[in-house]
Amino acid sequence: MRHQKTRHKLSRDSAHRKALLQNLSKEVIEHGRIKTTAAKAKAVKPEVEKLITLAKDDTLHARRQALKKLGHDEFIVGKLFSDVAPRFATRPGGYTRILKLGPRRSDSTEMVFIELV
Repeated sequence: MRHQKTRHKLSRDSAHRKALLQNLSKEVIEHGRIKTTAAKAKAVKPEVEKLITLAKDDTLHARRQALKKLGHDEFIVGKLFSDVAPRFATRPGGYTRILKLGPRRSDSTEMVFIELV
């Protein structure tokens, strides 16, 4: 049974959704702040939070798990473990924030910034 297993589907099949969330996670870690739609930001926020929590435990196993989640991009994983995770060493959660920007002009989709705190 799927009790309490709700996820943001984003009108995509599972492979497309997985690739989208992986790419958005990489961009947030690399740049610290990205502009995207509200639905995508709400979907990627838990993914990034879990990766940062994983990176706080700097072990080989944690690095391999992060590599698996981020498509074996060693540059991004290195940045996650060396730059991003130490910033949040004493913080117990809530590593990202979503800032509303207003509707996009072309189709009135709500646009937001998702950034690392």
